[in-house]
Amino acid sequence: MPNIASWHPQVVHFAIALLAIGVLFRWISLTGKAAFTGPAAATLLLAGTLAALLAVHSGLDAHGPVERIPGARAAVAEHEQWGERTRNLFLIVAALEVAALALTGKPGVKKGLLVASAIVGLAGGGALYEAGEHGGDLVYSYAGGIGIRSGDSSDVPRLLLAGLYQSAQQARARHDSAAAAELFGELARRWPADTNVRLLTIQSLLQDRHDGKGALDALAKFTVPADNARLVLGVGYLKADAFVAVGKPDSARAVLEALVRQFPDNSRIKERLAKLK
Repeated sequence: MPNIASWHPQVVHFAIALLAIGVLFRWISLTGKAAFTGPAAATLLLAGTLAALLAVHSGLDAHGPVERIPGARAAVAEHEQWGERTRNLFLIVAALEVAALALTGKPGVKKGLLVASAIVGLAGGGALYEAGEHGGDLVYSYAGGIGIRSGDSSDVPRLLLAGLYQSAQQARARHDSAAAAELFGELARRWPADTNVRLLTIQSLLQDRHDGKGALDALAKFTVPADNARLVLGVGYLKADAFVAVGKPDSARAVLEALVRQFPDNSRIKERLAKLK
């Protein structure tokens, strides 16, 4: 079978949706209400089991590079184990569903098989949840797959950018302004032309270094397209804050008044202006 590692996220989501709804429909069908749920459950569970088989296969294709990330091996192994348990449980469910379809002439036996399918399906649903939970850990806690799945080399620098940004925010949260300033400075050194990074760096001058003059100097070099409302507002707010930081509230007020004229319906500008009066 070809390597389908890059399809793992798509296949997994199909498996989760098909199997979860299939188990739900099977339980509803046992009540005798909503007759359509019986055949629908069989279809969903069989299709979902096929998706689970493909999900495990694609996951095994993808696991090598991910588990080589320092510290990720145990998380990868747990995710694989829960994925395989899910597959195995739903293979049992699929076998029970097929047997029930084959024994339509024996209502009592068929009902017993469907009850068994529903019970095993619940266990499979629990395993499915755990597999998804551990898969989420790989993505959000270990950044598994970054730069691997797409083959796009720009994914890795974006990961570094996100890591530096989040680390800086955490430093601020623990009131470590020096560390936050250093991290934002590293962002500026690596991405000097990125508009958002430049704004974050200027904000850091104000918030972390308390350097209003430095912020004003940096803002003086900032070209703002008139048709970019978000950028006009962002730079305007930073200018106002910088003027306040250097003891020039009148200049800050003038900046905000100009923004009010440009964006008369923006309540946030008016609130900031009111605080200066």
